[in-house]
Amino acid sequence: MISRDQVETMIKAALPDAQVEIQDLTGGGDHYQATIISSQFEGKSLVQQHQLVYGALREAMSTEAIHALSLKTFTPQTWAVSSQV
Repeated sequence: MISRDQVETMIKAALPDAQVEIQDLTGGGDHYQATIISSQFEGKSLVQQHQLVYGALREAMSTEAIHALSLKTFTPQTWAVSSQV
């Protein structure tokens, strides 16, 4: 089990400019949804964006401290557009 704050800290260590929102989907501390906004996603495909995040969480994922992770990744520009809808 891993806390939401720990997940956020790991993501921000890899993506220092990221705005991160973590939701515990089941209350059990192992199924999370992360919404991440970072300029480091600029010019990257969705798969590449997710790979950056999974790289930040590699240890927690490999030990199954995080069993399931749903990702929503945005650049600041795509976030601004999506939040207007």
